[in-house]
Amino acid sequence: MIVQRTFRNRIFINFFVVFSIFTLAVLVYQYDREKSYRTGQLENILDNISEVTNRYIEHKQVFETRNFKSLDTLKILLPIENTRLTVIDMKGKVVYDSFVADVNTMENHLMRPEVQKALYSGNGSSIRLSATTNQKFYYYAKNCNKYFVRTAALYNVDIVRFLKTERIFLFFIASLFLLMWFLLHFTTRRLSEFVVKLKEFALKAGQNEDISKMDSNFQDNELGVIRKQIIQIYDNLKTAKDELTSEKEKLYGHLQVLKEGISIFSAEKHKILANSHFIQFINMISEKSTISAEHFFSIPEFGKVLEFIDQHRENDIHTQNKELPQIEYTIEKSEKFFQVRCIIFVDKSFEVLISDVTRPEKQRLLKQQLTSNIAHELKTPLSSIKGYLETILNNPNIPEEKKKYFIEKAFAQAERLTDLLNDISLLNNIEDAGGLFEFKSLMLKPVIRDVIENLKLRLTERNMGCTVEVDNTVVVNGNESLMFSVFQNLIENSINYAGDNSAISIRKYLEDDQFYYFQYSDTGVGISEEHLTRIFERFYRIDYGRSRENGGTGLGLSIVKNAIILHKGEISVRNKPDGGLEFLFSISKK
Repeated sequence: MIVQRTFRNRIFINFFVVFSIFTLAVLVYQYDREKSYRTGQLENILDNISEVTNRYIEHKQVFETRNFKSLDTLKILLPIENTRLTVIDMKGKVVYDSFVADVNTMENHLMRPEVQKALYSGNGSSIRLSATTNQKFYYYAKNCNKYFVRTAALYNVDIVRFLKTERIFLFFIASLFLLMWFLLHFTTRRLSEFVVKLKEFALKAGQNEDISKMDSNFQDNELGVIRKQIIQIYDNLKTAKDELTSEKEKLYGHLQVLKEGISIFSAEKHKILANSHFIQFINMISEKSTISAEHFFSIPEFGKVLEFIDQHRENDIHTQNKELPQIEYTIEKSEKFFQVRCIIFVDKSFEVLISDVTRPEKQRLLKQQLTSNIAHELKTPLSSIKGYLETILNNPNIPEEKKKYFIEKAFAQAERLTDLLNDISLLNNIEDAGGLFEFKSLMLKPVIRDVIENLKLRLTERNMGCTVEVDNTVVVNGNESLMFSVFQNLIENSINYAGDNSAISIRKYLEDDQFYYFQYSDTGVGISEEHLTRIFERFYRIDYGRSRENGGTGLGLSIVKNAIILHKGEISVRNKPDGGLEFLFSISKK
């Protein structure tokens, strides 16, 4: 209520002061106007008397006859009692005065104020005390070219009353003032009530309280329209704010789940927003740890981006076909690859996006290396096939036994080339199109039995035995063709490199709710520790010459590893303490 009274008093005082000044101005103006009007009336009467006197003087030729006493007859005709009539020549000498019998005793009147005014403007007036009669007069002098006729009314109570303005006008102004005071009081009270309601509305709106149930006792006038419009604007703003908040939460949520690091900066390089991946990536690239996204500007590896940003901050950005300035390049740090992309917007703010492209970049390098290795691996069998066929073509008389030998050799190389191409195709399908393989519940023991049966002849030639400790309850979620390839490549690896008279063991040694865990081992010669970490690489061979003699493609163990990973498992390899090689791997049940 204190705020209400203060506000109301402030409005009332402001309006009251303005109206008081206006009223005072009207009063002063009207008073002056009324006084001027009554003074004009008096001067008009005195001017008529002066004009009558002038005509009388001219008619009677008073100045020629010097019979100034004849002017006494005019006193009877004067409309105002106690009117003083004076005739003054152009030099200021008084030749007649109705109040003074001996005018020779009167001093020169040329310098009297009313005479001076009449001398220059034709007529003049003044209110002053007469030096001759010691009475206060209202003087009016008229210039008649050859003399001055001065008429004076004794400034008594009657004249003063005549010159005063009517008091009814003052009463009118006072009544109008009181009426306006009442109207101001009523208007300011109504306006104050409206402002107080708006204040309550603003406070509730600022505190996000429900305003739909607020007092709506507004009349159907301009104030009511204003209130309705304010509420409508508030509802629209609240709806827009809620939608923006929802979209903002979605945006922040999206930024946090993104695998890319993203940050948006203002034109002054102040952070607007940044997700956790952005902080993580700049820490991985920088030599110093930080939690500030603005540390980005002090990392040397981002120098190219910073130069790009500074260049466009100095120039106006003109978009053509809605294309914004952007830069993109790759940073390598600690065997990891990061793709950095920066986009500058029209208002000079900019976005920095950092993506971890280590895997695709390594796959690209790996495929590049694979392409080179494939070309190298294909040369040997193709050269051999070409050599054998050229020998046969260039030597038509070659013995049949020798020709058969060359054809068999060429066929063997063709078989090896076919195996190589099949392995390459399988490996690429596992890595690039793993989703195309059909997975189903698969009993693993029959698959292992089929692999052993398929390789039985080669096992027999090497005098190698194979024991399997996997029962029929082992059922995995897998692809039969890939599982066949896993065990076939493991057994072929043992056949090729373990040595004669070796023993192979395949057993399930553990299981949990999600995985089966298997051990594959042989009793062969094993391999040196320096090669263990690389035997799953494509085309990696410990002994190139011996591998080619044994017919290996160099892709078998790489196929095994990628097939196991596709089945959500893991694989590792180690040398057994008592000799031989041991593979431990897992396969998902579901």
